[in-house]
Amino acid sequence: MLKKLLIANRGEIAVRILRACRDLGITGVAVYSEVDRAALHVRMADEAYDIGPAPSRESYLRVDKLVDIARHAGCDALHPGYGFLAENPELPRACAAAGITFVGPSPEAMEQLGSKTAARELAYRAGVPVVPGVREPIPQLEAARRIAGKIGYPVLLKAVAGGGGKGMRMVAGANELAAAWRDAASEALNAFGDARVYIEKYLDRPRHIEMQIFSDAYGNVIYLGERECSVQRRHQKVIEEAPSTFMTPELRRNMGEAAVRLALEAHYTNAGTAEFLVDGSRHFYFLEVNTRLQVEHPVTEAVTGLDLVKLQLRVAAGERLPITQQDVSLRGHAMECRIYAEDPENHFFPSPGQIISWRTPHGPGIRLDEGVYSGWTVPDEYDPLLAKLVAWGADRPEALARLKRALQELLIEGIRTNTALFQRILADADFQKGAIHTRWLDERLAPLLSARAAGAGSPGEALEIKVAMIAAALWHLNQAKPASEHPAEPVSRWREDGKREQISRAPDR
Repeated sequence: MLKKLLIANRGEIAVRILRACRDLGITGVAVYSEVDRAALHVRMADEAYDIGPAPSRESYLRVDKLVDIARHAGCDALHPGYGFLAENPELPRACAAAGITFVGPSPEAMEQLGSKTAARELAYRAGVPVVPGVREPIPQLEAARRIAGKIGYPVLLKAVAGGGGKGMRMVAGANELAAAWRDAASEALNAFGDARVYIEKYLDRPRHIEMQIFSDAYGNVIYLGERECSVQRRHQKVIEEAPSTFMTPELRRNMGEAAVRLALEAHYTNAGTAEFLVDGSRHFYFLEVNTRLQVEHPVTEAVTGLDLVKLQLRVAAGERLPITQQDVSLRGHAMECRIYAEDPENHFFPSPGQIISWRTPHGPGIRLDEGVYSGWTVPDEYDPLLAKLVAWGADRPEALARLKRALQELLIEGIRTNTALFQRILADADFQKGAIHTRWLDERLAPLLSARAAGAGSPGEALEIKVAMIAAALWHLNQAKPASEHPAEPVSRWREDGKREQISRAPDR
């Protein structure tokens, strides 16, 4: 087993990995930027190291700094969490050069699957269905016109190095292609440093269903069931659940076996996710592979009973998968909401600031993966994800009821969040029936948001406003008290161990 792990990330995923380390007896080492000095993952870590200024490109995304800190701290392994860094093949290469185990796939597998065009080529070889389109980047707009005309509108422009909906544009007709081409290429260049795009057929109202895969270094590959990710806003996942209400046993088996073929073709190891689009006739088409742990992995953990992070660490240490495909079974239903510091009623603008009060929900079937606490200031330099709220039930109605209850119990004061929007989504009749698709939320968003405006004068809304005002007044009153009267800060093991005045900094380069 690994002995000491550097967690090359921040926020709730860093906390999640630290908890797995604690379970396995592995020393967890955190990194932090100058604005994250008091972050929860820093307070929970066994050791923590300053990695630089707030901008990610100068801190959390610096491969050289991360590897230097890992060596300086005596780490034998590094976990990237998720995000762009986790899919950068230069990180596992740098780890290998430094004699550090990278918790994830090889750089070669990343390169095969990280490029969407290369991944499509691999899918062709593996006999996996692919959305009709081109198999290589398109060099010029005129070539794009010819290809789009041949495929037939509507078409989808997609960034070769894309992810998270960046560099993606739907084109309804030929008159829209030029502007969409410029916008997609420009956005792709800004997001990924690669302006290349390709074209595929646009599927009308498909479902986005992904398959969790896991493989070890000995050629054993399994799939752990699907996750329904169709509730999206502008191609960004909002709610995930497992299993999908649309899935049949035959479709699950066919899709799972296709995902396994992809992993075998790429000689893939560790955790990964094969993503598919599924049309109304239950025909599925390969979309992409995420060569890392997914944000939504807790719903798979809930229905399989497996700890995917602990499994990642064991496989990275050279162990074989402890289960076979025959051992995998799905039990019950799980749903996840991504809690963001953002204001849905103000164009989803980020809402940084101090969290005055943070009250977490509890009870049967509830899990909260958080990266914040009361009194912490949410910075505006990073993704505004605060936590992931997960509910499990014996069936979908029970999971849905528990998630509604948990959202009512969750109290976040001091900043705006998207929790009220989730309550309205869960109450929607179409969502309750599972009648969703990738454009469902974008189409329903205006009515869902107007529901709050319509209820602004209700007793419940008025009470909510009064409670917020009282809480803010109490917080300001508390700030005027002597420091000795303030409640204790969250416990930090590495500070308790006498390290308070020994905050290590990254070694000079």
